Order: sequence, then C-alpha cells, then structure tokens
Amino acid sequence: MQGRLIFLGTGTSMGVPTLGCRCAVCTSPDPHDRRLRPSVLFRWAEPDSPERLAIPERLAVIDTGPDFREQALRCGLTRLDAVFYTHAHADHIMGLDDLRPLSFTVFREGGPIPLYASEETAEAIERIYDYTFSPQATYPTRARVKLMPLGERTPVHGVEFLRVPLLHGEMEIAGFRVGRAAYLTDVSAIPESSFALLEGLDHLVLSALRHKPHPNHATVEKAVSWARRIGANHTWLTHIAHELGHEETNRALPENIRLAYDGLELPVDLGPLNPSAQSDE
Repeated sequence: MQGRLIFLGTGTSMGVPTLGCRCAVCTSPDPHDRRLRPSVLFRWAEPDSPERLAIPERLAVIDTGPDFREQALRCGLTRLDAVFYTHAHADHIMGLDDLRPLSFTVFREGGPIPLYASEETAEAIERIYDYTFSPQATYPTRARVKLMPLGERTPVHGVEFLRVPLLHGEMEIAGFRVGRAAYLTDVSAIPESSFALLEGLDHLVLSALRHKPHPNHATVEKAVSWARRIGANHTWLTHIAHELGHEETNRALPENIRLAYDGLELPVDLGPLNPSAQSDE
C-alpha cells in the first residue's frame, strides 16, 4: 500500500531558531534551517473500504508537540484517525489540546481519536491534561480523545504500526516502523533486539542532535553509524539542533543520508511488513 510521510517538524525541543540565539543557523535565511518541534504525519488511502468515498484518505500523526497547531494548519489537517506517542516529554505532547477541533469532526463520525501510548506516557498525559481525561472532567469543549495501550503492533485502517523499543538516556521510549519506513526520534541507544525490526527499509528517519555528545541524544556521527548498519535505502536525520546548518551538514554526509526539513514529503510503501519484522502472535 502506497502512502506519504510528511515531516511536520524536524527541530529539537527548543526549536530552531532558538529563543535568544543569534548564531549563524538561527539567523539563517535558508528556510531549511527553520525547524519546528519533531513530528511526522502518515497519510494513505484505505484500499477497498466502503468508507473510502466519504473518507478518501487516512491520517496518523506521531507526537503532538507545542507547534502542532501551526503544523496542522500548514499541511491542511482537518481530521485525524490516530495519534502515536513516542514518550511524554513536552516537545512531544504539549500540543495535545490542539486536537480539540479535529476531534469534534471525528466524534461526529462515531468516536474519539485514539491516542496510542505506553503506560508511562499515558499516565503523564492523564496527569497533565486532567481536565480532558479525569472522570470528573466537565470542560464542555475538551478534546474527544481516548488513550489506548501501545502494543507491539497496532493496526490503523489497513496500516500496521510496529513499536520499536529505543532508549532516550535511561528512559525507554517508542520508535515506529510503518511498512518500509521507520521513525526513530530522541534516541541515544538502539537495543540489539530492535535492529531486527529495522531490516529492509526504504526510508529510515533517525534523530541526530548535533556533533557534540549529549547524554540523551545521538550525535550525527552515531546516527550515521547506525544508518550504515541498518542499511536503509535512504536515511533522514531529524530532531536537529541549531548547531547544524542544513546545507553545510548535508555536504559532509554520505550520499544516501540527509538532514530532513519541515515540509519534506516522501512516498512510502506502508505494507505489508518485512516478514522478519513480524512477531509470532
């Protein structure tokens, strides 16, 4: 099944330009150097669906950070079928409230937007958005959303999202494989068992903060070494800090590895998964 992968944001937690900074990247006129907080959108047409005429395409987002409203406006989002969360840091969840107008549309069609998150991430979201999720919540226009457990594989209207365990410092977070594409952000280490889930990729999206080491994020050099081992046809680096200029960094990268940028759109094969990535369930 063919679909599209759209980069809504490729910046680090502080975004680029970073507030108060006058470095060469933060003041760059190159639009590729303007990076909102990290998020991606998958869109596809569900084959042979009786709803296809009414709903011509399906849409799923990974993470709703504090720039989600601007990102949704930029790509013309009017509805969503699902949201997946990698973890509960602010740059990945603080746009959840902007799901409110989108969830009203889905609610009229028959249900709340499912939000797939690990138990730890769900607990943090419920605490922060108490007025949305508390059984006593009475806020009349709260988002019509429902937290759902994140399993190993989650089907969404004909497309399967496979969870890829990762480490972000000492925290276990979720990456996702969707057909022949994978999205791995905020990663500082990839467990050995997760490499088997990343075979046969056309597009690998991998975070690479900067050249200088950071305790919770991979450097460009580390990301390149993982990309070579995984062997995807194309690797796109994301979660990029203001230390990396787009053109300068790309000139130094291997030919099939490039910095992603906000608005980049890629055609992707969304399934079925490589059989070696399937579990025995």
